[in-house]
Amino acid sequence: MLPLKESYPMLGTEKLITFIPTRNASKAREFYEKRLGLQFLSDDHFAIVMDANGTMLRIVRVKDFTPHSFTVLGWEVAHIRDAVSTLSKKGIQFERYPGLDQDDQGVWEAPGGAAKVAWFKDPDGNVLSISQHS
Repeated sequence: MLPLKESYPMLGTEKLITFIPTRNASKAREFYEKRLGLQFLSDDHFAIVMDANGTMLRIVRVKDFTPHSFTVLGWEVAHIRDAVSTLSKKGIQFERYPGLDQDDQGVWEAPGGAAKVAWFKDPDGNVLSISQHS
């Protein structure tokens, strides 16, 4: 057995890979590639692999799952209202949540104004978000 390197860097210096499940790989690929604009890298019997601005997104094939009711994947954008408008034109529908004061585009502003967030779902019902931070 090889001795452990005591100087191994922590994961904060390593590249991040993110995963999201899908029951319908062809719909998921169309959504993430054509509607969200991620770059397609590969497709095998385990996952569709996309490049999300330098982060690997693996859209994992699963037989079944129950989507979570909270955000599982999000993007920080410079201008949220422009991003909502562009995504809406591509057929993305933004979610409305009871108890949140969202504007006519579905954008919610955090108390104090430090963040603005809008939520939408992928074809499998995974909750995604875009947010603008000041």
